[in-house]
Amino acid sequence: MASNFCVFCHRNSDNLHLKLAGDFDGSSAHQLINTLKEQNGNVNNIFIHTCNLSSMDPFGVEVFQKSSSANLLSDRLTFTGEYSDEMALEGSSLA
Repeated sequence: MASNFCVFCHRNSDNLHLKLAGDFDGSSAHQLINTLKEQNGNVNNIFIHTCNLSSMDPFGVEVFQKSSSANLLSDRLTFTGEYSDEMALEGSSLA
């Protein structure tokens, strides 16, 4: 697991903002998936901000993109930042 990875959560109104920081690998992907499962209730939109990621491991991206939990939320997800193109799921948005 990338020891420097963390997810910062912030809610406003019916939006959830997840700010990712550190190195994104397979374990980080699982941490993000678990955070999405725990935090997605009662929100219409989920923004995943990638601007504070230091690096992106292709295996981590694959783990995240193949997650059924994440894919069930794809129409509510908007990705922002440097790694948004790499992380985005089919059916999600880019900002």
